[in-house]
Amino acid sequence: MALLTADLFSEALEVGTSITVVLPQSTQTQIGVAAVDVPDHGWPVLYLLHGLSDDHTAWVRYTSIERYATAAGLAVVMPAAGRSFYADEAHGHRYWTWISAELPQRVGEMFRLSARPGDTYVAGLSMGGYGALKLALTHPERYAGAASLSGAVDVRSLTERPERRELLTRVFDGTVGADDDIFELLDRADVSTVPPLYLGCGTEEVELLAANTRLATAARDAGIEVTTDFRPGVHEWGLWDATIRDVIAWLPRG
Repeated sequence: MALLTADLFSEALEVGTSITVVLPQSTQTQIGVAAVDVPDHGWPVLYLLHGLSDDHTAWVRYTSIERYATAAGLAVVMPAAGRSFYADEAHGHRYWTWISAELPQRVGEMFRLSARPGDTYVAGLSMGGYGALKLALTHPERYAGAASLSGAVDVRSLTERPERRELLTRVFDGTVGADDDIFELLDRADVSTVPPLYLGCGTEEVELLAANTRLATAARDAGIEVTTDFRPGVHEWGLWDATIRDVIAWLPRG
C-alpha cells in the first residue's frame, strides 16, 4: 500500500490545495499485508471526506483506513475542504465545484483509478457525511454507494445555533438553499438512480441521531436502499474507526 500526499493547484479554488491518497500496491513479500493485483480497469476508489475541524490528513492520522483499504483492494482519496460544508461558499472558495467536478478529473489524470461508477464510492464523517450524501443525491449516476458517519444531515437546523451563525453566513449567506439541503435533494431525486446509502451515528449523539433517523425513514419511504448503523458512541474517532471498517465491508462491489 502506498500513502501519498499531493499538493496541487485547483482551478476552481484558484489556489493550491492538498489531498491524501491511499493506493493499493501489488506486493508478494510484505509481511502482514495480503497480496493484491491491479484490476485491468484500475483500482476502485472511495472518496473519503473529513469533518468540520479536520483536514485531508485526519482519516489517516486517527483511524486504520490504510490497513482497511489494503485488505479491500481499494484506493482512498481524501481531499482538504476547510470549513466549507462542501459548498461553493457565498464568501469564500468554490469547494463544491472542486470536490464534485475538478477533483475526480485531477485524480484520474494522476493515478490508475477506475472511472466506472460501479467502482466509485463516497463517504465522510460529520460535515463530510453531509458532503457525501450531497454528492450522492446530486450526482447519483457517479456512485455505487454512499455512506455518512455521524452526518450533519440537517444543515438548516444549524442556522438556528448561535455558535454556527458566523460560519453559515460565510458559507451559505445565512440561508441554506434547496441545492444544499439533504432533505430537499432527497425529495427531488429520481430514487431509481440513487445508490444504496449507509447511515451511521452514535446513539449518544442525540441531535444528530434524531436527524439521521428521520433521514433514514424518509429515504426508505422513497424506495431507496438504506443500511442504518446506530451503535453506542459519541462524536469521536473511536466510533468512526470502527464504523469505517464496516462501511468498507458494506460497499457494493461489482
